[in-house]
Amino acid sequence: MVDGVVEVRSGRLQGVRRSGVWSFSGIPYAAAPTGSRRWRPPQPPEAWAGVRLCDRFGPIAPQAPPLFELSLGGEPDEHSEDCLTLNLWTPAPDTGRRPVMVWIHGGSFLSGSSAVGLYRGGMLAREGDVVVVTINYRLGLLGFLAHPALEEAGQTWLDGQPWTGFGNWGLADQIAALHWVKEHIASFGGDPDNVTVFGESAGGMSISDLLSVPTARGLFRRAIVQSGPPYTLSAELATARAEELASHLGVDVSRRALERVPADALVAAAADVGSRLTSGGQSGLLVMPAIDGGLLPSLPEAAVASGSASDVDLVIGTTRDETSFFTLGNPRFAALQESELQRWVTVLVPDPAGAGEVIARVRDARLSRGEDATPRHLWTAISSEYLFRWPSIRFANAHAAAARTRARSTAGTGLRPAAGTYSYLFTWESPAFGGVLGSCHALEIPFVFGTVHHPGVQPFAGNGDEAFALSTAMRRAWVAFARSGSPGSPSPGRPVGARRDGSAGSDGSAGQDGSATRVGSADWSVWNVDERPTMVFGPWPGDACVQRQVDAPRDAELEAVAAASGPGWTSRAAGASDRA
Repeated sequence: MVDGVVEVRSGRLQGVRRSGVWSFSGIPYAAAPTGSRRWRPPQPPEAWAGVRLCDRFGPIAPQAPPLFELSLGGEPDEHSEDCLTLNLWTPAPDTGRRPVMVWIHGGSFLSGSSAVGLYRGGMLAREGDVVVVTINYRLGLLGFLAHPALEEAGQTWLDGQPWTGFGNWGLADQIAALHWVKEHIASFGGDPDNVTVFGESAGGMSISDLLSVPTARGLFRRAIVQSGPPYTLSAELATARAEELASHLGVDVSRRALERVPADALVAAAADVGSRLTSGGQSGLLVMPAIDGGLLPSLPEAAVASGSASDVDLVIGTTRDETSFFTLGNPRFAALQESELQRWVTVLVPDPAGAGEVIARVRDARLSRGEDATPRHLWTAISSEYLFRWPSIRFANAHAAAARTRARSTAGTGLRPAAGTYSYLFTWESPAFGGVLGSCHALEIPFVFGTVHHPGVQPFAGNGDEAFALSTAMRRAWVAFARSGSPGSPSPGRPVGARRDGSAGSDGSAGQDGSATRVGSADWSVWNVDERPTMVFGPWPGDACVQRQVDAPRDAELEAVAAASGPGWTSRAAGASDRA
């Protein structure tokens, strides 16, 4: 093999070697979904002649300008419907069969890309001896508009498999990318039988949904869901929303009419309609995967509870103060009054009479720990639990129960063993904006990728020995999970986070100035509904380390919100009998 040249089905690729890692950027994994390919399943990429130099990222999906972005340089400026590319980082394009980690970006299904600076995979690949892949997928109306008018008989994808359904185009792109990885990653030094998908926000939600998709089975062995509960739209709500959007655009709900609408008009319509969205689903998102009876046939939580992912290892977790990210700069929440807090909580819980009790219980819990209990802080705590942590823990419960059932049914059969379920909570606080964000949505991402070391990220993520040690702990856990299925298992080779000369602190980590910071125990127990063992990454009262396992952390808030949110919740007191 010519140095750095890899052959895939569509042609030859030339990588670039930087800082001890080979990178291949802008690789097409599917054909351009333009023209008559709009709102249709992805098709194989077109072949090219010669050697394709992979030294720059591909265009990003059409989207509105971001309200908040951390640019580290090198992100593409071009927006194009021809956006179905991926990027990968590998220690060597050899036969090493390393664990593969495929990142699915977030952005409310409306924005984002695989080229965002926070997601650069070089450090994970180099230190963890893994192959890292980041993918683009269709976003907004181009990726998630769903309506029966878009359904056509006789469509195929994935080398001839039949396609059914009338939405989920972006989710189908993710599956097509995973098929590309399955077929080609061995040529880049990866193991196609040891793929971990990981993602945050809409990326995490996508993974929660993929765990239930029949056509995704066998494409990944492990999953890490970061702040991504299994949200979906019903077929009815998705259809109604598509009709509202078409009306806003002034066109009929027909394939022919919609295909003539320019991409920038679709982006503008999503922004306009989304800005006045008042209801329609727990998440409040304009578009997302829909239960269309095709690609996504049933609710993900129900499918997982029935065993759709009982052989896929799962890590799932949230940050402590998720929703502070979304209320930043909103004067309604900066000066929230008690009466307004009551009204907002009433929007969340099904029984308005229960709103007052939720507020009282969460206030008491925070005051007992000496934490702020202003209406703004209470809203952040309650909405973070309701929108992110409570549904994530329900999902963990469903996955763990199905895994236990599989363990009983496959014992002694020689079949692949049941999966493990693991939970985490991230508590590190952002220094940005005077600390008002707390431990907000997306804050854990630079710690997972190691980009917290970049000066451009540090105003948001913080810096110093403790921050770098926390990043070491999280990278070590994510890589260990990708390698073995257990996030507490040690990784072979140089410890993640060690200095390049091989030296390290007493725990295997070192700050940039060489001083060691206590990382803490990496012991991380499999989830169960009674104890709720959770790895807490970040500060914890009475503990100077940056990680430790805590049973049922901040349980008072969780129980208060869950109790007021309807059926489907198992309290800790009932857990032991449920496991019998």
